[in-house]
Amino acid sequence: MNKMSRRQFLGSFGAVAAVAGLGLVGCSGGEGGSGSDSGSKIETIKSRGKLNCGVKADVLGYGYLNTETNEYEGLEIDLCYQIAAAVFDVSYDEAKEKDLCDFTTVTPKTRGPLIDNDSLDIVCATYTITPEREEDWDFSDPYRVDHVGIMVMKDSGISEMADLDGKLIGVSQGSTTRDAILTMLEDEGISAEPEFNEYPDYPSINSALESGNVDAFAMDRSTLNTYMNDKKELVQPEIEFGEQEYGIATKKGSDLSEVVNDTVTELLSNGWLDEEAETWNLL
Repeated sequence: MNKMSRRQFLGSFGAVAAVAGLGLVGCSGGEGGSGSDSGSKIETIKSRGKLNCGVKADVLGYGYLNTETNEYEGLEIDLCYQIAAAVFDVSYDEAKEKDLCDFTTVTPKTRGPLIDNDSLDIVCATYTITPEREEDWDFSDPYRVDHVGIMVMKDSGISEMADLDGKLIGVSQGSTTRDAILTMLEDEGISAEPEFNEYPDYPSINSALESGNVDAFAMDRSTLNTYMNDKKELVQPEIEFGEQEYGIATKKGSDLSEVVNDTVTELLSNGWLDEEAETWNLL
């Protein structure tokens, strides 16, 4: 990261008491909404008894729906339980044992609206922090940093970024990937003008790549890793671009936002997130 911001000096913080002052008495509210009489999201969650979490179902190591167990798993799933532990003032293990999180699969197109209509309390789904998004939602400090990658079939004949000229790249609807690629090509002085096709989800892009309907699949490298095999490769992986800072999103101005950010800060400070990255092979 090149610019110093509030998101970049997390390591200088000491451990934060993420649950300080949260001994709130639950009051009535809608099943999915923030609609307690006081307007407190935290009180609504406590009254409901569950933290409603938007997560990915198709990103190994982050948010993945295991078809064998029919359960979500990954760093972001565990992070949701840490947020629930802070809200309900219990330990992380208790949050998991009591099943204090309800998980909903989100896509780049659905995650924001589901926060807005109070169907979700948080979105923890490889959600990149951008100035534009921060105008509409609150974000925690980043808990992970990734970069964009461009994956192709090994027999595609594409070995350099310049080979993308005139090629069709599959990207996800609502993502920042297209702009990141165009910016990288300009910054690197690479003369290439690819075309783009948007898809509603990652499996659709992967299928399009494997069937030859697109020439490349571009997304965060953590996502591409889910679909990587011995027939695929990244184009010039040494070119790091499109830095993606992942944050947890909450409703703008919600009293939940501070709790979420304090929890992330503490987990960065005490090394828990680093341990999770190793557990899920994200390093």
